[in-house]
Amino acid sequence: MKAETVAWMVFIGIVIYVSWKVIEPLVTSIFFGIITAYALYPIHKALSQRRGIKNSAFLITSLMLIIGSTLTVEMILIFGKLITSFYEDFSAFTEWIKGFYFPFGISQAINSFFNQLGPNLSKYISAQAFSLPSYLLQLVIFFFVIYYSLYHSEDIKAQIRSLFPQKQKKLGEKLIHNVDITLHALIRAWLLLNIAKGFLMTLGFLIFGISDVYTAIVVGILTILFSFVPLLEGWMFWVAGALYLYKIGALWKAIGISIYGAVLVSPMPDYTIRPLLVAKEAKLNEAIVFIGMVGGIWAFGIKGVLIGPIVLNITLTLLREWKEIKKVQTSVF
Repeated sequence: MKAETVAWMVFIGIVIYVSWKVIEPLVTSIFFGIITAYALYPIHKALSQRRGIKNSAFLITSLMLIIGSTLTVEMILIFGKLITSFYEDFSAFTEWIKGFYFPFGISQAINSFFNQLGPNLSKYISAQAFSLPSYLLQLVIFFFVIYYSLYHSEDIKAQIRSLFPQKQKKLGEKLIHNVDITLHALIRAWLLLNIAKGFLMTLGFLIFGISDVYTAIVVGILTILFSFVPLLEGWMFWVAGALYLYKIGALWKAIGISIYGAVLVSPMPDYTIRPLLVAKEAKLNEAIVFIGMVGGIWAFGIKGVLIGPIVLNITLTLLREWKEIKKVQTSVF
């Protein structure tokens, strides 16, 4: 009997391990698909009353697919121009700095450094270009997860609640409530901050004379949309603006838009304003939210910006519950 139990445990362990290896490359897409479905759930709930659950999930996912496809095309075009411009400027800067003579063998060290950096940079850019099929596959998984999460949303909610034992239902409901509040705060802060980033990016393009009003507004809208895409944010627009200003000889304006963009658009607000907004909304300490975001990104990558604060909030809830239990036990004895 023991041998049979061990055999089953080994078999189950192998199945779990293989299942994880299958899912592991797609974890980020699945995670953000679930988070997006969660954010869209109120719309789905209202729309499903008129259109039905299946039609509502299909319509919302189709709309997201159109937005996602547009963003992907825009991203390819923008990144293509940005990389080309960056590579040309990098080559010009390399040749410029090589023209100087430095004593004590420094010139030789600089030449050696840039001779190695150039080919490695080319390889990296090529690798990113060839990773496009992988990105598109991740995008497909992302939309499938949104659709099925919305379609089975009620079943998922019931399954999550059924995981808690009957004796711990109250604690389970409290944990779900706190996760819900924290996640709502994170999503709301993300939305509000992204809108502010778009407005400031438009203003920056006008202040530093990078473009006309129409183009600046378009850039602001794209900043809002791209800020929802992990790792992209709004930094690439002020970088593109800075490169353009540098190319036309407006060095001080290029430095100005770089400082303006880094401080007011990305990445500075993500680590200053966002934790404050989340802390206020979720009624958490700002330090806890900040540590959760930074530590979460460090541990889990970009998805950690959401996982970190949620996990710390759950931990705090469990600690408070444990203190309450210990208080009751102490009063009884």
